[in-house]
Amino acid sequence: MAHDRIPPQLHELAASLQAFAFHRSLKGPPTGTFRSDTARDVASILEVNPDVAWWNTSAPQIETTHGDHLPDFEMSDVGGVRWLLDAPDRKSPIDGELLVGETRLRGFRYRVLSRDEIYDGFRLRNARDLLRYTGHNVPLGDRVRVLAALDENGSLALSELLGAVRETQPVAALASMILRGFVEVELDDALIGPETQVRRIRG
Repeated sequence: MAHDRIPPQLHELAASLQAFAFHRSLKGPPTGTFRSDTARDVASILEVNPDVAWWNTSAPQIETTHGDHLPDFEMSDVGGVRWLLDAPDRKSPIDGELLVGETRLRGFRYRVLSRDEIYDGFRLRNARDLLRYTGHNVPLGDRVRVLAALDENGSLALSELLGAVRETQPVAALASMILRGFVEVELDDALIGPETQVRRIRG
C-alpha cells in the first residue's frame, strides 16, 4: 500500500502538526476559521475557561465615527454578559476607548486580551492536549466510577483514577470529563501529568 511507503519522518511531522490543530469545539462553532494563529490560541483558552459559556468567530461589526471594526470573537460568560474580544496581535487604528464606548451602546463589553493571558504559564499547552479529546464520549459506567472515587477521596492524582476507567481509553475519558466540566485540574502551574490532582466539580 502507498501508505506503507511514507517515510517515518513524515508520520512524525503529521502527528506534530495535528497536535497544534484546533480540534472540535464544545463551546464554539463546529468548525472555526481564525484570523491568525494567535486568535486560534485564544479560542483554545476560551474552551477551557470555566467562566465562558459559549463563543464564536461571527462577532458583529462595531461602527464608529472613525471607521468600522470587526472583533475576533463574540463570547458570553456564565453570568450572561456578552463580550466582543480581540486577540493580542490585533492592531486597530481606532482608539480603544472609542471601541469600548460604542460596544457598550450595543449591549456588549469589549476588550483586547493580553499576551500574558494566552502565553504565560502552561494553560495553552494543557488546553491543546485536552482538546485532542473533545469528541470522546465517556460511558456512563466509567463516569460514575470516576465521580464515586472522587466523592470518597476528595481529590486524587490522575494516575490513581486511571483504573476507574474500564470501558474506554482512560486518558481520553478523563480529558473529556475535564473539558465537559465534570472534574477539574490545575492548568496553569505545570503540564498535566500522572501526579496532577483531579477534583470533582459540583454544580
